[in-house]
Amino acid sequence: MNIKYAERIDRLPKYIFAAIEELKEQKRKEGVDLIPLGIGDPDLPTPGLIVEEMIKQVKDPKNQNYPTSMGEEDYREAVARWNKVRYGLDFNPATEISHVIGGKEGVANIARAFINPGDLVLCPNPGYPVYENGATKFCDGYPYLMPLTKENEFLPDLDALDSATLKKAKMMYLNYPNNPTGAIASKEYLKKVADLAEDNNFFIVFDNPYSEFTFDDYIAPTLLQISQNHVEINSSSKMFNMTGFRCGWAVGNAEIIAGLRKVKSQIDSGGSIFVQKAVIKGLNEYKSEKKPEIVAKSMKIYEERRNVLIKGLNDMGWHTETPKATFYVWTAIPKSEKTSMDFVKKLINIGVIITPGTGFGEYGEGFVRFALTQPVDKIKEALERIKTII
Repeated sequence: MNIKYAERIDRLPKYIFAAIEELKEQKRKEGVDLIPLGIGDPDLPTPGLIVEEMIKQVKDPKNQNYPTSMGEEDYREAVARWNKVRYGLDFNPATEISHVIGGKEGVANIARAFINPGDLVLCPNPGYPVYENGATKFCDGYPYLMPLTKENEFLPDLDALDSATLKKAKMMYLNYPNNPTGAIASKEYLKKVADLAEDNNFFIVFDNPYSEFTFDDYIAPTLLQISQNHVEINSSSKMFNMTGFRCGWAVGNAEIIAGLRKVKSQIDSGGSIFVQKAVIKGLNEYKSEKKPEIVAKSMKIYEERRNVLIKGLNDMGWHTETPKATFYVWTAIPKSEKTSMDFVKKLINIGVIITPGTGFGEYGEGFVRFALTQPVDKIKEALERIKTII
């Protein structure tokens, strides 16, 4: 029997992380103590009050049945309250909010609702690979790459987008605070991009899972504070250290939300009710735009790690700027190195795992990403190892 992949599968790029996993496994077998600073998965535990609420809720038989794919009514109401408290925005839980099984699912399924074969989607590069691959290419759309460069503060250069491209665009993905660069976007920039989208009749999917992952008293805005003609995706994954629980939300334009709900109604049955109940508990901790203690406590830990890593890199002559958001440090590779992947391989040889910039797209070449997902003592040990090859 001759079994062939669909053409959309063949269009996917080679998975660079597979090569990294092979090298990691080889070093592990050799007995090398690996310090993983590559994956963006919080190592801190889910706040106790959320875990306790989940234990309570899972014991209730009513919470063990099928959920709704759009999210339970009280969950959508809690997301609406959070948006009111956090951003000062009013959304209708009945029509303008949907549960998603983690932000990744929402990012992909919005494309399924709106992108036809050949449609043009504006995708940041370097960027979260799902925008280009799991969303656009899986819908047989055309990903138009918007380079994020240091010279432009890792923001898409809107002036570089020609009118013909803008007229063809159906959708744009935008992500600030940004993965992988840690960059932030001002309200002034968000106003410019929203105006551009509306002038050219495309909508923006504002992927915002790092909205609460900010440092130095910085409070991140949302595109929806500028215009509610678009949609934001957020989740409990980074906010409450709940990556494994897969619980998020999409909020914004009712027509976009309706399209997402239509897709979800055909392919999933929603997220566990008891998880939604626990996330409600966390969201209700917000009393203003400032982080509640259950979030601020985690951010203080990540801020200390960020400071230790930045100081250590700069002390060895590796100039690295301090990000105001996310738990990533994005930095240019040393000038003596040829490619980001070559440099990552050198670090794997000494047991330090980071991510090559090319893992996030061609415009990530020349950079690497550190994830602040290890304790301070491990970060210091990684720095000592790096010194031996810098």
